[in-house]
Parts: sequence; structure tokens; C-alpha cells
Amino acid sequence: MDSPSRSSVIIVGAGISGISASKVLAEKGVDDIIILEASDRIGGRIRKEQFGGVSVELGAGWIAGVGGRESNPVWELATEAGLRTCLSDYSNARYNIYDRSGKIFPSGFRNVLCAMTKCYNQSFSYYYYIILILNFFFGCMFRTPKTPIELAIDFILHDFEMAEVEPISTYVDFGEREFLVADQRGYDCLLYKMAESFLFTSEGRILDGRLQLNKVVRELQHSRTGIRVITEDGCVYEANYVILSVSIGVLQSDLISFNPPLPRWKMEAIEKCDVMVYTKIFLKFPYKFWPSGPEKEFFIYAHERRGYYTFWQHMENAYPGSNILVVTLTNEESKRVEAQSDEETLIEAMAVIRDMFGPNIPDAIDILVPRWWNNRFQRGSYSNYPIISNLNVFHNIKAPVGRVFFTGEHTSERFNGYVHGGYLAGIDTGKALLEEMWKEKERKKENQSLLLEPLLALTGSLSLSQPDTVSNIHKCDIPTQLYLNGNLGIPEAICSPRGHIMTA
Repeated sequence: MDSPSRSSVIIVGAGISGISASKVLAEKGVDDIIILEASDRIGGRIRKEQFGGVSVELGAGWIAGVGGRESNPVWELATEAGLRTCLSDYSNARYNIYDRSGKIFPSGFRNVLCAMTKCYNQSFSYYYYIILILNFFFGCMFRTPKTPIELAIDFILHDFEMAEVEPISTYVDFGEREFLVADQRGYDCLLYKMAESFLFTSEGRILDGRLQLNKVVRELQHSRTGIRVITEDGCVYEANYVILSVSIGVLQSDLISFNPPLPRWKMEAIEKCDVMVYTKIFLKFPYKFWPSGPEKEFFIYAHERRGYYTFWQHMENAYPGSNILVVTLTNEESKRVEAQSDEETLIEAMAVIRDMFGPNIPDAIDILVPRWWNNRFQRGSYSNYPIISNLNVFHNIKAPVGRVFFTGEHTSERFNGYVHGGYLAGIDTGKALLEEMWKEKERKKENQSLLLEPLLALTGSLSLSQPDTVSNIHKCDIPTQLYLNGNLGIPEAICSPRGHIMTA
């Protein structure tokens, strides 16, 4: 069997990092690339689905960090594409905290918070301000939360909003406003717009053979001279380099085997990164029965179990008349719900909604439960580095191993966990690989010069001792012809398990 054709670069994963890295390479003339995507679409954890007559975002759903001193690059892409968005104001959720009897907690809470807001010093971030207020009322930041309201607040601060340490780079650099994507084309239309610039498309579909869908990479062989990738369906791809644009959860799993194994320093860094699971459950109702309006979009349910169907949102601002509620679960609650049937989840969610709004509300007519944790191509929603992490962890996760380069939001030191983090990481990795390719080219030139020098010296000697014989031959002609004919230099090779030789 003939050896497979060899590309310059294989990109594993067609999420926003893989697409942005590929675009950087193509723009610099590296167009002999192959993008291998395990699923049947591009986008990765940016994924839309039709539900209740509208397009809902199962994964990334917001553009976070808008209106600051610098422009968020994803916001720029959205503006250029005319992406429809809605401003999300989470601050009002603190006025809409329901206990299990359906009462708003507490009755005088809103008036006191409004008075404290007038004293709010803009030099602090909004999130730090919320911490101060909640600690003033409950002291729950400095002791173990026990009551339902304390547990709900602790969940909001640590699981839903406060996965990062102050100051949060996204909000410091790009601004504190967040916009929900509410476009029937989906958030992933931004990736298709990017792909159109270097892949052949027709009527919104990517028809370029360099994008291979449903290609699950299971083995990656790497050496000093090249890369060999084997997919689940037995296809073999070879290249000079590979960019791994898979999630940190996939790197921690056994989906892709490395031969030889990744070095210890790399694996230790990968294992130190936490994987967050963030699940948005969508419920469709025959009619709207909940309070609506800008100040009612987000509301909180206080339960004895921490994180139990705590954070809710209605979709009326995004899609008026859609009659859809969304509840967000994280981590252990997400994993628990993923393991049970949608019918069981619907029963639990309806019991919570009836606690808040009474027993006479209608049953939901449909439910949509994403399963990011059990998806072997994702294994979670986004990365979350422990507070004690040092810069070496970031650097080691991002650092290439020979010809294997790594990208994704988890490789972004300042914006990990965000869409713009993945986008910028892909650009950085593409540029880093271009620089390495240039260096390799220069090294080959130097090696060729070293090989040519003895022949040049020999040719010069012949010219001096036998002027009549070689008078009509330039001293560079002989080695140049030898080089062009491939008779100079030492071919580098990888021996494949099947006995094929891959020349560099």
C-alpha cells in the first residue's frame, strides 16, 4: 500500500481555535493543510440547535467583555457579521431570589441594595462590589454557607460567575458588559465566516476537501521528522506538523494516544487544569406565566442542596413569545443530570418551577438537555485553573512537544474559559508554528550549505588544475545539478508500523 500524501500541517479540531489557527496559516501561504474534525460540523463547544421554534446555544452563548478600553475581537467579528445580540444584566438577579415557598427573599433586600448601589465606587469591578454587599448581609464569603440563601449565593459567586480571581482580564481589558447571542444563524456563523476566507464554500456549506468531518483521531505518532495521525475509521494522515485544538478534557481522557507518550512535564500540567461542566437546560411552555421585563430576566432559586436548579433565565428578551425558560447547572449537578433520563430531569425542574410560581402552572411541552461531560469529543465545557496555579502550568500546557503544537481556550493565560480566549489562542499558535516553520527552513538552508562546501572546494580545485577541461563549466553547476536531482542531502524518515517510509 502506498504511503498517504503528506501535508504541511494537520489541525485536529474545528472549533474556534482550530479555525483561527488554520486561517492564520492559509493567509501566510500555508494552504496544504488538513483539518480533522471528530463531529459532523465545525464549532466545537459553540453549538446551536433548533428548539421551540428558535435557535438556542447549547454551549457558549454570550460575548463577554464589551464596552471597555479595548475592543473584544469576537465582538468585532459579531459586528462585522451583523450578529443579533441582547444585553444581559445579571445584577437584577439579586432582587429575584425565590425560596421554596415562592416568596422573594427578603422583602427589604432590594431597597437596601439600591441605597448601597448609590455609594458604589467605580474603581472596583462590579463582581467585587457584589461580594462586599453579600458579605455585608450574610457573611457567607468568610464562613461555610449553610442556609438555602447562602448556598445559592455561594453557587452564583463561585460556580456561575466567579470562576476567576479578581481582577478578571476579560472585563478589565474589554469591558464589563455581556451580550447574549440571539441569532437564528447561531453563534457558529462567525466560524463559517472565518472559514469562507480560506476554504471553498457554496451556499453556506463548506465543500473544501481540506476539512474532513467525522474523523475521530485515535493515535498520534510523532518524531523528529514528522507526524502520523490515525483515525478511528482507519485513515492515515501524515504531515510535517500537527496542531491539537482539542479541549483540556479530551487531553485528560484516553481518546487520543500519543506515540511516544507525551513527556511527564506536559502531562502533569494537563492534569492540573480543572474541567468545568456548564449545562443549560431548556424548557418550552405553552404560554408565559413568569414575571417578564428587563429586571426579571434572571432569577435565583434557593434550595437546601447547593446548585440544585439555582440559576434561571427567561428567553423573552432574546426571543419574544418563545415561552422558553433556561436553568443552568454546573459540575457535579451537571454530571448527575447527564446520567439520568430527560424525563427524570423534567420532573425535577417542574417541581422547582412550581415551588417558585405555584402549582397551577402548565407542564413544559419539551425539554433539551445538553451532555457536554459525556460527549467524548468534549469531556466538559471549559477549563478552570486553580487559584494556586503558577505561570509554569500555563506555559507547559501551551508549549509544543517537538512537532506537536497545542491550542484552545485552555492555552490562553489571560482569557481561558472564554470564546475570545479560544480565538486568540488559535491565532497565537498559528503564528508560533509559522515562526517554527521559518526556522526549520533556515536550518535546512544552513545544512545544504555545509553539504555543498566540500563539493564547491573540489570544483574550485579542478578549475585550477585542469583549466582546459573545465573551463566551460561554472564551479556551482555541478553541485546545483546534484542538489536539484535529489542526490545531495540526507533524506529524513519515519518508519511507520506498517513499514512505510515518510520522507521529510
